[in-house]
Amino acid sequence: MSRSISRRLALTSAAVSLVVFILVGAGLFVVVREQVIANLRESLDTRAELARMIIIHSPRADQWSMVQEKLTDLTPHDRSTQFRVSSADARFQFGRQINGKLEGEDHGEYQMVDPPGQKNPMIVTTIAIPPSTERPALQLMVANDCSAAQRMLRAFEIALATLIVVATGVMLLLSGAVAKFGLRSLTRLSEEASRLSPNKRHERLDTALLPRELCDLTISFNEALERLDGAYQRLESFNADVAHELRTPVGILIGQTEVMLTRDRSAQDLRQTLQSNLEELERMRAIINDMLFLSRADRGERASGLVEVSIAEEASRTVEFLEFSFEDAQLKMRVRGDARAAVNRSLFGRALTNLLVNATQHCRAGETVILDIAPHPDRVEISVSNPGAAIDPTVRAHLFDRFYRRDASRSNSHDSHGLGLSIVKAVAEMHNGFVFSHSEAGLNTFGFSVAKSAVVVPPDVAAQSPTLVNAVWAES
Repeated sequence: MSRSISRRLALTSAAVSLVVFILVGAGLFVVVREQVIANLRESLDTRAELARMIIIHSPRADQWSMVQEKLTDLTPHDRSTQFRVSSADARFQFGRQINGKLEGEDHGEYQMVDPPGQKNPMIVTTIAIPPSTERPALQLMVANDCSAAQRMLRAFEIALATLIVVATGVMLLLSGAVAKFGLRSLTRLSEEASRLSPNKRHERLDTALLPRELCDLTISFNEALERLDGAYQRLESFNADVAHELRTPVGILIGQTEVMLTRDRSAQDLRQTLQSNLEELERMRAIINDMLFLSRADRGERASGLVEVSIAEEASRTVEFLEFSFEDAQLKMRVRGDARAAVNRSLFGRALTNLLVNATQHCRAGETVILDIAPHPDRVEISVSNPGAAIDPTVRAHLFDRFYRRDASRSNSHDSHGLGLSIVKAVAEMHNGFVFSHSEAGLNTFGFSVAKSAVVVPPDVAAQSPTLVNAVWAES
């Protein structure tokens, strides 16, 4: 079951409102209760002061009957207020003893007493009256019943709880409506995104009317669409390039075979045709092998079997391997610099070979190709420079793309299928490096970098990488 953002927002808002309502209600209840208690004390003090004035103005024993009458008149029929006067002299006494469980003192002057047989407590105050004439020292106790106050507080508590529940329910409904209203932009964005299709790859989500909170998300989504569209375009271009590259050798094979089948041929003619067909098949195999290597590299595989070596020594082995190619092209070779790095020797040799072969194809006889090894704190850069005409920056930006040729009509285009520099880029990325190119001062430079330290390869990738590595160098 999918989760609803509007429902979650409504529930969260209602929960927060409930907490706020409870806190406000609790505070309001405490304030009302304190006010009720203050009113009870004020009423109790008024009655106690009135009883004290009556007693003070009656210092003789013959006046005590009048005091008793007045205190009886002050006592309500429901006995919600009670008076008790106690003294050592039996003549100066009034009322019944106020008994009950003491609930606690209130500021030392008031007490809450729970009389037996009553549901609600009584608030009691005690006043000491000094002796005067015949009257001895007295103790006046006045008690007020808290039943009415307790009933009012209970009713207020129930009403407050009911209001809190109702207000929370209303808040839940309103929050749901507000959340749906606030998420209309998100709903519209979802509907707009659902209308996107592969046939409308150029379309993007509109950010003009979106709130600020959704703009960043929409921009990121549009950028992701741009990257996907670019990847799709590169895939289409790659497929077209593959078909174009394979069409030529397949066409040659078909054409030569059809010619040979038009009439009887000698064994020498058949041998020459088979030799030509074998060359075309070798070219097709090289293209397919390079494509498989690039495809597996695109899946994020990293080079395994890394060994820390001297880059200059590895470069010298590659140069020695290509010695005859340099002699045939009448080129000189020079290696400068050295550094140590963790590389896969097979992959490193493949990338360096492609750079050197690329240099020999664009050099005139008698010129010198320079191989530079430049150490950096975290990487080593390997570059191959050869004299030549300056390359336009827009062209250099695509030289590491697959099947890209600067001059598709040059004489050696048949021998090169435009994947050499792409493989260099793949090898660099497998070593956590990158590729670069420069064209300045009459020198064209192409190179790549490798990380100095060994990269930790996940076990599942490491288990596949040796097959990839060994196959690439063997197939070359």
